[in-house]
Amino acid sequence: MAPFFDWRAKDSPKGTPVVVKMENPNFSIVEIDGPDAAFKPVEKSRGKNAKQVRWVLLLKANQAVGFVTWLASILWAVLGTIKKRLIFRQGVDVASEKLGKGKLLFKIIKAFLVISLLFLAFEVLAYLKGWHYFENPDLYIPHTSDIQGLFHLVYVSWLEFRAEYIAPIVQSLSMFCVVLFLIQSMISKDHLTITPWFLFKSQCVMSWRYMSYLFQQVCQLDWPRDRLLIQVLDDSDDESIQQLIKGEVSKWRQQGINIIYRHRLIRTGYKAGNLKSAMSCDYVKDYEFVAIFDADFQPTADFLKQTVPHFKDNPELGLVQGRWAFVNKDENLLTRLQNINLCFHFEIEQQVNGVFLNFFGFNGTAGVWRIKALEESGGWLERTTVEDMDIAVRAHLNGWKFIYLNDVKVLCEVPESFEAYRKQQHRWHSGPMQLFRLCLPSVITSKISIWKKANLIFLFFLLRKLILPFYSFTLFCVILPLTMFIPEAELPMWVICYVPILMTFLNILPAPKSIPFIAPYLLFENTMSVTKFNAMVSGLFQLGSSYEWIVTKKAGRSSESDLLAVVDQDMKALIQPQIIRGASESDLSELSPLKEQKPRPIKKSNKIYRKELALAFLLLTASVRSLLSAQGLHFYFLLFQGVTFLLVGLDLIGEQIS
Repeated sequence: MAPFFDWRAKDSPKGTPVVVKMENPNFSIVEIDGPDAAFKPVEKSRGKNAKQVRWVLLLKANQAVGFVTWLASILWAVLGTIKKRLIFRQGVDVASEKLGKGKLLFKIIKAFLVISLLFLAFEVLAYLKGWHYFENPDLYIPHTSDIQGLFHLVYVSWLEFRAEYIAPIVQSLSMFCVVLFLIQSMISKDHLTITPWFLFKSQCVMSWRYMSYLFQQVCQLDWPRDRLLIQVLDDSDDESIQQLIKGEVSKWRQQGINIIYRHRLIRTGYKAGNLKSAMSCDYVKDYEFVAIFDADFQPTADFLKQTVPHFKDNPELGLVQGRWAFVNKDENLLTRLQNINLCFHFEIEQQVNGVFLNFFGFNGTAGVWRIKALEESGGWLERTTVEDMDIAVRAHLNGWKFIYLNDVKVLCEVPESFEAYRKQQHRWHSGPMQLFRLCLPSVITSKISIWKKANLIFLFFLLRKLILPFYSFTLFCVILPLTMFIPEAELPMWVICYVPILMTFLNILPAPKSIPFIAPYLLFENTMSVTKFNAMVSGLFQLGSSYEWIVTKKAGRSSESDLLAVVDQDMKALIQPQIIRGASESDLSELSPLKEQKPRPIKKSNKIYRKELALAFLLLTASVRSLLSAQGLHFYFLLFQGVTFLLVGLDLIGEQIS
C-alpha cells in the first residue's frame, strides 16, 4: 500500500486514497489535516468516550473503597482498644483506676454527661414526634391526663424554662469567654508582629541538678580550668546510681577537672532546696557567676563564651538565658505538638519580652546568673514548685535585667509519654498561680514602673496561666456542648472556626515545618485545657496538688541513650567518638551492668484518664444533638474534638515509659 503521506511534498499531501471500515468503534475519531495535526492538543470540550469514563469511574470507586477501608480499619482499631481498655482492662496500669486529683471536676463532668444523654434521648423523641414548639407557637397542647400529652407538656415547659432562664446565663458566660478569647488573641497577635531587633577573665561555678553517667559536655567546656568549678547535685535515693556518679566524678577529677559531688541526705524543698544548699557552700563566694543545667541538657563547648561576655560592662544584668533545642522533637505526635508550643514560647514570647522589657521567666536551666543578683533577690526559696519563675520575678522587682539569646541552643528532650507531659503541665500551671498569690503584694508595692507592673500581673501571670486555660476549657468543653442543647444561646461561627484556626496558624509560624499539624495542634491544645484548668484552680486556691513536685520522666535520648549505644559497640568504638574520650578498661567495667540490663524487656502499660474520657463522650453526645439542628460545622468540630479527647483518655498519644 502506498504511503498515506508524502513527507517530501511541500504543498499538499499526495497518495492513494484508502477507505477503512470498522465495526462497533469504541474510540473517538479525530480528523487530521496535516502531519502536525496529530500532535496538537485535543480540545477538552470533546469529552471522553464510554470506555475512558468507565475506567475513570472504576478508579475513583477504587480510591473511595480504599479510603473507606482505611477509615474502617482505624475505627475498628480504636473500638478494639476501647474494648480492651474499658471492658477487659488489658494493658491498663492499676494506678489509672484511681481518680487521683480533680475528683470534684470529674464528678461535675460525669453529671453533665448523664444529663446530656437524658436530654438527647428526650430531644430525639420530641424530634421524632414532630414537636417543634418555636416553629409553631400555636401548637395544640393535649390534655395532661393523656400520657402523650404529659410528655408534650413537659417538653413545652422545658423549652420555655430554657429560653427564659438558662439561655441568658449561658449566653452571658459565653460572651465573657469570647471577650477573654479576643484579648488573648490580640496580645498573641501583637507578640507575633513584633520583630526583635570579648572574652574576658571571670570565674564561674556550675550548679547541676541530678546528673547520671555523662559529664563530658560540661567537663569539656571551653573555659579556663582554674576559673571553673562544677557541682554535681544529686538528690537520688538509689545507691547504685550514686556509686556510678561518684565514679564519673572521680574519673574527671583525675583529669584535672575541678568537680565536686554533693548528695543531700535530707531532701527538702525539691530543686529549690538542692540549689539553695549548693549555693550556701563557702567556696561559692569566690565565684561571680553560676550556670545551671538540668540532667538531660547538653551545653556546647562554647556555651560560656557565648553567654558570660554579655555581663561585661553591664552591672545591671542579672541573667543570660539560652534556648532549648530538642533532640526528640520528631519522635512522635506528642513531641511534635510540644515543639510547636515551645518554639512559640522561645522565639516569640521570651525574645520579645527580652528586647522590650528586659524581663522574662527563667526557664530553670540553660541560663547563667550573676550570683549577686540571686543573693540580693533573696536566693532560692522553697515556697512554690516553680522556683525558677519565683527567683526571676523577685530579681525583676529588684531592678535586675535579663537577656535572652535565641541563637545559643542547648540540647535537651521533651517528654514522650502523655503521663509525663500531663504532670509537667500541671506543675507548670499550678505553680505560677500559687506564686501569683504570694508575690502580688510585692508587685504592687515595688518601685518598678506601672507599665512593668501591669505586664507582670496581666501578661506574665494572668494571660497565659489563668485566662488561656479558663476560656479554652469553659468555651470549647462546656459552653459549646451546652449550646447544642440550648440553641437560644449560640456561639458565632468565627469563635468556633475562623479565629482559632488563624491564631493556631500564627502560633505555628515559628515552627514552619509543623504547619501540616495545625488541626491536631488545635484539637490537642483544647484537650490539654482540662489539665491546665484543673492545675490553675489547684494553684489559685492552694489545693494539695499544687505542692507536688514530680520529676518529669524522660526517655534519656539526650544522655543515657548515648551511653547505652556506647556499651553496645566494640572496644574500638568505645574509645572513639565524643561520648567517653579516653575511657579506660576500669570505666568500661563500671558500664557493664548497664549492658547486661538493657536486653530485659520493659513492661509498658497505658493509663486511663477519666476526665478526658467523660468529656469525650460528652462532646460526642453534643455532636449527635447538633445533627438535629442541622449545624454542620458545629457537628464536625464536636466530632473531631470528641475523638481527640477519646484518644487522649485512652492514652493513645505519645509513648508510655515505665
